[in-house]
Amino acid sequence: MYAIINISGKQFKAEEGLKLRVPKQTVDTGKKLIFDEILMVHDGKMATFGTPTIAGTKVTATVLNHGRERKILVHKKKRRKGYQRKNGHRQWFTEIQIQNINMSNRKRTATKKSAKPQEKK
Repeated sequence: MYAIINISGKQFKAEEGLKLRVPKQTVDTGKKLIFDEILMVHDGKMATFGTPTIAGTKVTATVLNHGRERKILVHKKKRRKGYQRKNGHRQWFTEIQIQNINMSNRKRTATKKSAKPQEKK
């Protein structure tokens, strides 16, 4: 079973036991996070899509640690003007481990079909 979840405006594929690096979350290490913006769930047989999210479905994760990515260098230059700038950037991240995916157990109501339309003679 896996789910596509929205975390801080980015989409991630979550499976039980999977470790993910997501944008920085304001939760202490070792605490649990609950994500309720689930866009899609696939249970092995059938996929359920939300419009835009699936109500009653939650993904639980544990925060492993916080850190920063590798440095990315940003270099700006304008030719023949003597203008050069060099800057570095390190993005913060939170590493989480997915614990479980809970789907709502309520049964879907089937839409009633109207009687067969009568044929014109």
